[in-house]
Amino acid sequence: MANILLMEDDEDVCSNVAEILSLANHNVSIARNGLEGIEKAYKEPYDLILSDISMPCIDGFGVLHILRKEDKARNIPFIFLSSKKEAVYYRQAMHLGADDYIAKPFEAGDLLKAIDQRLRQANKAKDEIKIPQAITRPDEFRKITRESDIIKLLTDGCDETEYHKKQMIYKEGSPARNMYYIKSGKIKTYKSHEDGKDLIVGLHGVGDFIGYVPLIKGHIHLLTAEAIEDCKLIVIPKSRFDEVANTHTEVMKKFIGLMADELQDKEQQVLNFAYNTLRKKVAKALASFEKKFHIHENEAFTIDLTRNDLASIAGTATESLIRTLTEFKQEKLIDMKDGHITILNKNRLNQLVR
Repeated sequence: MANILLMEDDEDVCSNVAEILSLANHNVSIARNGLEGIEKAYKEPYDLILSDISMPCIDGFGVLHILRKEDKARNIPFIFLSSKKEAVYYRQAMHLGADDYIAKPFEAGDLLKAIDQRLRQANKAKDEIKIPQAITRPDEFRKITRESDIIKLLTDGCDETEYHKKQMIYKEGSPARNMYYIKSGKIKTYKSHEDGKDLIVGLHGVGDFIGYVPLIKGHIHLLTAEAIEDCKLIVIPKSRFDEVANTHTEVMKKFIGLMADELQDKEQQVLNFAYNTLRKKVAKALASFEKKFHIHENEAFTIDLTRNDLASIAGTATESLIRTLTEFKQEKLIDMKDGHITILNKNRLNQLVR
């Protein structure tokens, strides 16, 4: 029997899940929005949290981001129950420290199996996992089962550094001595061409690691990383990464998985550049940026990127981008003011991408 907090605003889904949990002899507490859920999590010692993503007041991503900062709640297993099946939502959930992600609709057995597994791992972690400040001996090996454990292992005791908008974090061709964990802000990574033009190949936000590829497969950075806005990064020396990776196979598996995801994204980007129409390229660039960085769905989302950067992401000329953005504004898909782009009709924009 476990004490489980269920955050869900849909009455039917909430009732069904609560009934499933009760039949499995779990105690269930219900929160109808993210703010209520956070308040409950602070007051009661829950064994596990189930949460939707789209909720009033504060969405599921915001809830998880807040709880992972609090000592009393950061180690509670957290499982998302969501109708959002796109990979970008799954990656965002994992980067924020979620323990599992179950797509709706789901079978009762699958839900209970996931809950039992996370509860067993949490109980085992209480007895066996002790996060060391520094790992110095192979016999200190522990089996790491949670995303938050990996982040804590890598970042504990490391320096936090602030970077201002347009400040370079590392440069293509420079020696790779550190990797970085993003605590706040947005970062772009790009490849420079001999003609002076830059091709943006990655956008990174809160919960992402950057600069780890050369620590695994080389000695120099193959890309340049630059702050899109003011950022806070945790600087992880190569020596710390090597220590953790050599003694925790789950950590290396994690980063191999991230490399595979990046490769898949690059392949999709090449296909987009080669075969999509101009309107689809621009719509996809806007939609991708929105999916990556729009965490709080109840708030309007504004894109603050230079036209050159947005054109690089879309894979088109700046003049063509500006012309297409003007068309989108006339069609009331977006609004533009003082260089900022606000998405007005997300659904129609996504229809252009399909």
